[in-house]
Amino acid sequence: MKAYYVYLMTNVSRVVLYTGVTNDLERRVWEHRYADGKGFTKKYRVTRLVYHETYNRIDDAIAREKEIKGWRRSKKNALVETLNPRWTDLSVELFERL
Repeated sequence: MKAYYVYLMTNVSRVVLYTGVTNDLERRVWEHRYADGKGFTKKYRVTRLVYHETYNRIDDAIAREKEIKGWRRSKKNALVETLNPRWTDLSVELFERL
């Protein structure tokens, strides 16, 4: 069964929060960290995975991503803290190779 992920990433100083959706969370975190892109994540050094949710249907994941993107920062912070109150980089525990 295919899995889809909604995830939030931040930088070391937690100044920005990036919300995304993917079908391969490990690959996507790696791309945020090491790819040579020129976009938002490169500019703000968004490299720390702080929150994720798993869905079976891409439509559900996209709807959730859009919902979260519409929230105020304080509500996004509260969401992160339900899973990760210390804002640690979850990719360290999830993916050994990163």
